[in-house]
Amino acid sequence: MTDARRIVVKVGSSSLTTAAGGLDADRVDALVDVLAKVRSGGEREIVLVSSGAIAAGLAPLGLLRRPKDLARQQAAASVGQGLLVARYTASFARYGVRVGQVLLTSDDTSRRAHYRNAYSTLDQLLEMGAFPVVNENDTVATDEIRFGDNDRLAALVAHLVHADLLVLLSDVDGLYDGDPSRPGTSRIAEVSGPADLEGVTIGSAGKAGVGTGGMVTKVEAARIATAAGIPVVLTSASHVADALGGRDTGTYFHRTGRRSADRLLWLAHASTPQGALVLDDGAVRAVVERRTSLLPAGISAVEGEFSAGDPVELRDPAGRAVARGLVNFDAKEIPQLLGRSTRDLARELGPAYEREVVHRDDLVVLTPRPTP
Repeated sequence: MTDARRIVVKVGSSSLTTAAGGLDADRVDALVDVLAKVRSGGEREIVLVSSGAIAAGLAPLGLLRRPKDLARQQAAASVGQGLLVARYTASFARYGVRVGQVLLTSDDTSRRAHYRNAYSTLDQLLEMGAFPVVNENDTVATDEIRFGDNDRLAALVAHLVHADLLVLLSDVDGLYDGDPSRPGTSRIAEVSGPADLEGVTIGSAGKAGVGTGGMVTKVEAARIATAAGIPVVLTSASHVADALGGRDTGTYFHRTGRRSADRLLWLAHASTPQGALVLDDGAVRAVVERRTSLLPAGISAVEGEFSAGDPVELRDPAGRAVARGLVNFDAKEIPQLLGRSTRDLARELGPAYEREVVHRDDLVVLTPRPTP
């Protein structure tokens, strides 16, 4: 951890706000004190992924708790986002550091052109000595506003900026083997892979009611990051100095894979499937086990409306999503291809049809997600 040069830190709403809503200036300043000190030598770069916009907007709008309807969530985010970035700007100004705000939606990490632009912006901010503060664009987001509480975004941003370490800050000082409020539970110091979490009960959002994440989304974020070659530390906001200083704190998730192609990571975790292809058992084995391209002969059904180039889910006969890929045909073209060989299709329909429905280079196998 002490060798990490570029670090992404994610902080949740409950670590920045009061339970009633509204920013806690002392908590924000305490976090900024640590982050400013760590980067002051110029050898380490930090990108902060910060929740808190919706929570910050509750009190000013007279809301007693986080609303359930999307329109009021977006209204709270609109008010709270300005307050959040203003608080960070004022706090970092004590150290002569300028803040750059970057608002993202999943489209910005799923569309390749947007992905490159987001990287260029964040990289330039770091090069110019500014401190990037990233948040989801909750005022226009839909699914993003209800899932992940920025944990998934933090993992994607860590991959986007080629980070050496991801630090997830919570209101709990690590992952426990049960409810940490009950006696007899223990902190899990290290996780080397999914097998280490078998039998572990992973909780949902906390009691404060200002966030939506909870431990399950943090473990999912850790899985995404570590599979892409980025180690993760999960600890409480009060222990951020220990985490960045390489001291024993929280739960350390070892990397389980190597950095993957940018498009495959966004395809797996940020894209929204526009339809689905149902595969027979042989095609499932070919795609999942042998990592081959998907050919028309292995497809038994097509669902939804999509165009060539769109992301689609690949499902087994039981309806489970086993992979995701970029399809080479429009949905309306595929029914005539089902179960047929590419050679026969080329002979009947022309050489344009002698190709894969999904090429293996545009295909990623999905792994099961943890459940609460």
